[in-house]
Amino acid sequence: MLRVPTSSALIAALLLFASSASAQSSAESLKKGYYVVVAAYLDNQESFAKKYADELNAQGKHASYGLDAARKFYYVYLDYYAGFDESIAQMVQVRKETGFGEAWVRIIKDDSAPAEVVAVTQPEPKKEPAPSKPIPATPAPSQPTPAATPVVATQPAPQAEAVKPIAPATPAAADQAIDTSKVVIPNPPAAPVYVPQTLKNTQAFFSMYNATNGTILDGEVEVIDTDRSRLLSKMKANSYISLPDPNSKSGNITLIGSAFGYRKVQHQMNYKNTESDTTKEEIDLIGNYYMVKFDLTRMTKGDIATLYNVYFYNDAAVMLPESKYELNKLLQMMQENPKYRIMLHGHTNGNGRGKIIYVGPAKDFFNITKDDVVKESGTAKELSGARANTIKEWLISQGIDASRIEVKAWGGGRMLHDKNSQHARRNVRVEVEVLQD
Repeated sequence: MLRVPTSSALIAALLLFASSASAQSSAESLKKGYYVVVAAYLDNQESFAKKYADELNAQGKHASYGLDAARKFYYVYLDYYAGFDESIAQMVQVRKETGFGEAWVRIIKDDSAPAEVVAVTQPEPKKEPAPSKPIPATPAPSQPTPAATPVVATQPAPQAEAVKPIAPATPAAADQAIDTSKVVIPNPPAAPVYVPQTLKNTQAFFSMYNATNGTILDGEVEVIDTDRSRLLSKMKANSYISLPDPNSKSGNITLIGSAFGYRKVQHQMNYKNTESDTTKEEIDLIGNYYMVKFDLTRMTKGDIATLYNVYFYNDAAVMLPESKYELNKLLQMMQENPKYRIMLHGHTNGNGRGKIIYVGPAKDFFNITKDDVVKESGTAKELSGARANTIKEWLISQGIDASRIEVKAWGGGRMLHDKNSQHARRNVRVEVEVLQD
């Protein structure tokens, strides 16, 4: 038997069983546009799509339905638009209405284009197909949407490959905050899934997003063997993965989701009896994979995060160019909430003394040039303070008011590891503490 979870908005429409043979369609194919969709049905279930649309109209809604010939789905929609931004804005409003919390936007590119058939493995005899609802994703307006791409919305969704951030259209894109909220994320091929489903035979998808505005976050999930308290793996969020077997008696695993600038979220799952976990609000069974939702919230007063991906040249308060990505996350955090006040804590590996290379008059924060650096001698504490101050100066250059940023130098006073250990590099870091939110 196929098991496909459905939202509460679809329950009434799915109580009836699908007819074995599809009747001649009376619905028109959907024309080019952006449709605010509230339900989806297989192409042999037009009667159910019509019934649900009629029910919504009886409730005073402006509902219609139509066939997406390329994907072989009937969509029940409330309206459609010619522009992406307008459709997304309307979808957000629709989601606020009772029963439409999972509304999404479906892009129909060109009704005259030949349909691309999506291969669907047929179930064994006596196993009946059930209506399925594609998972929301958000397309980048500047990128073409593949014919087999599922529905789109502002909620985070599955992604086959690592998210590639879309930089804002500004002259200095490399130094601006990166927008990862609009990405193309294709669903896996449709296929029947049979019970019982466990993490051994069913993939998972970690959906990580900002709980406040629904934008997709670039983060990672630590997979922990709960019984032995040991790390099994670190996995990228917003991608399909096969979770490792803890090989424990209980089968319990702990999932810890994190993204810089946000508070961590922790969930529990069972590797052997995963279906029972779908009673939890954060875990859903979506056809042939489990979706685990990590709705992260911004850091609050007293929280501390480490800029582990901000690197400095040796003996210098000048950053390496690859530091820009995480710096942009910090910048975005400060831009989103003008009330944020932070303190940058600088740390080094040990308390020695030596040369220090400072950023020169040209304020090139990411390169050491022969004629544009200042070389002096100083202590490890002075170096740690100089590095934290470099980050402060970079934030100021990006428009953040200096009064919102404080700096504190620790030198080697708060090392995490022995200065001669294999982990000594982690002692060299800058931490961000939220003083006010």
